[in-house]
Amino acid sequence: MINNAEGTNDQDWEYRPLRLPPGITRRNAATQLSIHAEFSGWELSRVLLYSDGTRKVWLRRRRTTPGVPELLT
Repeated sequence: MINNAEGTNDQDWEYRPLRLPPGITRRNAATQLSIHAEFSGWELSRVLLYSDGTRKVWLRRRRTTPGVPELLT
């Protein structure tokens, strides 16, 4: 599937689903997601808020291809 807004293929992204329990405030949820973004390179892709207050969040980041290892000389 191609995302027309960005012109990229879904295979270019890796996704990580998270579940945030109902007792987590919006501010605490934002803090947790900011930590994932800052230290692991994730960005927010989608959020679903359920009637019981549970949030299901999908984070995404670009897939990286493994680099060529350094040659020992």
